Amino acid sequence: MDGGGRRVGEKRTYDHIARIYDLLDLPFEYRRYRPIRRILFEGVGGAVLDAGVGTGRNMPFYPPEGEVVGVDLSARMLAQARKRNARLGVAAELRLMDAMATDFPDGHFDYVIATFLFCVLDDEDQLPALRELRRICKPGGDIRLLEYAYSRDPLKRFVMRLWSPWVRLVYGATFDRNTEQYVDAAGLELIEERFLFQDIIKLLVLRPRHTKGH
Repeated sequence: MDGGGRRVGEKRTYDHIARIYDLLDLPFEYRRYRPIRRILFEGVGGAVLDAGVGTGRNMPFYPPEGEVVGVDLSARMLAQARKRNARLGVAAELRLMDAMATDFPDGHFDYVIATFLFCVLDDEDQLPALRELRRICKPGGDIRLLEYAYSRDPLKRFVMRLWSPWVRLVYGATFDRNTEQYVDAAGLELIEERFLFQDIIKLLVLRPRHTKGH
């Protein structure tokens, strides 16, 4: 399957679960994700991209000023995000767009945020996606990614492996993307890597690498 075919498959997966996505994720959202989202958006301002905005779970943590744009490949997920946006009254533009192939100009965003987007992208799509985020991020700007990893604890790792087929089936996601391995080839620097929830959810802070002539 080529890249376009894979992305169509991802779109179909999220179109199917859009209406129940928040319900499926509810236990994890309140026990695990909300405190992490707050950390993810600390100090964020200016022009901000929420890449793979989904149903808009990040919206309560958007900065009150500046330009915030959320993009998603799934029209139905985006419809849920628009409903949340209307309820919260958050100033954000929501656009149907593939985060791997945006129409934003080079160096447009001060911050690019992606929560678990790279868990969904196949291995072949990791580097192209990082390169696109690098392209639209300003020199000196931050790209902040949340990503899962398999725990080093044998029991936790065993449980995660039991969950893995279901996560792959329902969300099209995996726990072992190891996106950091593509960072250098994408022209990025890894500024920070740390776990925010046990040793299974990590934050990657990336920055466009300075090149000659820039």
